[in-house]
Amino acid sequence: MKLIKLGLISILAGGTLFAGTYNVDPDHSHIGFKVKHMMISNVNGKFDTFSGTFEYDEKTKTFKSLNGTVEVKSINTENAKRDEHLRTSDFFAAAEYPKMTFVLEKVEGDTAYGKLTMRGVSKDVALEFENNGMVKDPWGNTRVGVALSGKINRIDYGIKYNEILEAGGVAVGETVKITIELEGILAK
Repeated sequence: MKLIKLGLISILAGGTLFAGTYNVDPDHSHIGFKVKHMMISNVNGKFDTFSGTFEYDEKTKTFKSLNGTVEVKSINTENAKRDEHLRTSDFFAAAEYPKMTFVLEKVEGDTAYGKLTMRGVSKDVALEFENNGMVKDPWGNTRVGVALSGKINRIDYGIKYNEILEAGGVAVGETVKITIELEGILAK
């Protein structure tokens, strides 16, 4: 009987035996976005300060969890005046809502489902998911890469600022394309 119990414990523990927690390496990761400007071009931006962790199961090559936080004030479109405006209540309201978060709920095939919270509003999102695999770096660290991309509507998060253009259309598009490229290092 003891042998059977020991066997069951081994089987149950085996499912998590190969899972590890990874810390996002901000030097090799990117959180970016793109939005239409005056209906004819795109403004590209990124966030310079972010952190996160995820759990990756080496045996099944699957992601068990992913939690990320972005410092809103770190927005960077390479235009200081625009970045200051984006931090105001017209857009991100960075003083009132200093962080954005993403929590992965599940991955099915090439789609990741999770909850994105911005300006105090949480919405379910579905993002394209790419598991970029695992590698040992030259310094003996285990690294895992993942990419997420998709579209959200900024209005859903209370970012409603806009200007109507004289020739028709609006100054800022409602659809925001997001790209998240993460490289994590196995926590020791």
